[in-house]
Amino acid sequence: MAVSQYTYKTIALESTAEFSDRGSKFIAFTYQVANTEEIKARVKKLKEMHPKAVHFCYAWRLGFDLSQYRANDDGEPSGSAGRPILGQIDSLQLTNVIVIVVRYFGGVLLGVPGLINAYKTVAQQALIHGGIAEKDRVCSYTLKFDYTIMNEVMRIIKMHHCHISAQQMALFCEISLQIALAEQDIVLKKMQDLHGLEIASTDH
Repeated sequence: MAVSQYTYKTIALESTAEFSDRGSKFIAFTYQVANTEEIKARVKKLKEMHPKAVHFCYAWRLGFDLSQYRANDDGEPSGSAGRPILGQIDSLQLTNVIVIVVRYFGGVLLGVPGLINAYKTVAQQALIHGGIAEKDRVCSYTLKFDYTIMNEVMRIIKMHHCHISAQQMALFCEISLQIALAEQDIVLKKMQDLHGLEIASTDH
């Protein structure tokens, strides 16, 4: 899959979709996620909300380079659930997203082809309903500086639409900042020209 240098694609909105086949009901849920802790919480929450469902199959992909992923069949025949779901995520080149499909069993076995069709179809419908958003890839930094240069620092932040995720403003200030990757070089150059400003990357 082609990976953009400065942007990535994910779902625009959380969404759901339903699909039925021979009495079994499949309900797909899509969420934006940033890490495996959020993924575990999403799966746990749906299990609490649907205690009578028999399967919670899912797939996710994380990372700007699309390198992290998992497909989980949750007891369905191998390759019949998680992989079809992941295939729909990848067909749209999405990342930082999870699709979880909750299955209520209807009493009739669908066979592997029927399961693949059900999980693929409902995942596709949910992703289409949520829409696609293209977002800036970002890098994270911590800034430390004396209050006397705050105006200059804030001017650069505002000019380049950087996102402040945390800040402590006193005689000595500290800001946690996200900079769009496309703006990183010019922002860092301007900040490095400010006397007394310490800049440290917080990306791991």
